[in-house]
Amino acid sequence: MQKVYADMTDSEKKVAFYLESIGLYWKCEFPLFVYDEKNRPRVWTPDFYIPRLGMFIEVCGSENFDYKYRDDIYRKNGFYVIFLHAYKEEEQWKKHLLNEIMKIEEFRHAEVQKMIKSLLY
Repeated sequence: MQKVYADMTDSEKKVAFYLESIGLYWKCEFPLFVYDEKNRPRVWTPDFYIPRLGMFIEVCGSENFDYKYRDDIYRKNGFYVIFLHAYKEEEQWKKHLLNEIMKIEEFRHAEVQKMIKSLLY
């Protein structure tokens, strides 16, 4: 097993192996510069960065952590982060991941279409 796996939780390993199985190369804990709710600069490290998709994945380890706060900050800063509860039923989180990837891609496509239309007309 590679060294990077040694520092991962079991849930993070599941996600890493799944991403590899569907052909998505990832970087672990890629630093991300954000401004928090008080506009203070911060560096956060979501669990995975998928360079090919320009998306991040945060593997949630507990229901008790305030993931909504993190999601709000990521959105405020314009980053696409998918939150996965990989400790739950496997097919559920895998389906959620694929659905979220599709939603982000559809949103991006619609934004590009609006931009192009505004430039052409």
